Amino acid sequence: MSLVAEGVTCRYGPQTVLDGVDLTVEPGRVLGLTGPSGSGKSSLARILTGLRSPDSGTVLADGRPVAARRGRMSGDLGLLHQSPRAATDPRMRLRGIIAQPLTARARGTGPGARGAGRKADEARRVAELARRVGLTGDLLDRRPDQVSAGQLQRACVARALAAAPRYLVCDEPTAMLDAASTATVAHLLTSLAEDGVGILAISHDHALLAAWAHDVVDLSRLGAPHTGHPAGRGASP
Repeated sequence: MSLVAEGVTCRYGPQTVLDGVDLTVEPGRVLGLTGPSGSGKSSLARILTGLRSPDSGTVLADGRPVAARRGRMSGDLGLLHQSPRAATDPRMRLRGIIAQPLTARARGTGPGARGAGRKADEARRVAELARRVGLTGDLLDRRPDQVSAGQLQRACVARALAAAPRYLVCDEPTAMLDAASTATVAHLLTSLAEDGVGILAISHDHALLAAWAHDVVDLSRLGAPHTGHPAGRGASP
């Protein structure tokens, strides 16, 4: 039971950005992934979540192939973006952003599930998720341009929680946040891992990953069959 990339290659025209990458994200653990800019970290994130097909190689989630789905992810997989503003609709209020997976799930269950009872359940769930990520009720009625980047990223974490993924790929989730917001988001994602979710944390912040992740690997070392040298909190010295 894990999210596994085997021999993943990614090309953009003549340029190869990923060459035979092997990587395993285990449930209940935080795997840190670092590497220089342009090394293909974001491309790997998209491939792992089914937003892009690899040019060769396979991705399996709990033994099932992850297939590209025209910009949509499987419910077992989630992606937390670097820029919360780019990842949210500026016209939506935070409560609507958090509720997006819940609304999408209700649409898939037929018209009978979209009545007043469903809306009340959705509102309760949104309020519960907001409390978990530290968003007060007054913030839920604000739009993205009316809150800080840290508050908006918390809403994105709540949205990811609402989707209940088995694996969450976090592409530089704290890059645009201040120190306090970074600590909060890292804590939230750690609690998610403690609930059994597998987390891939992509970051340039080596100190953060060393303190936060169970293991840390460098993408530049992942062309070989092994995943590099662990260097996180769960690693041996």
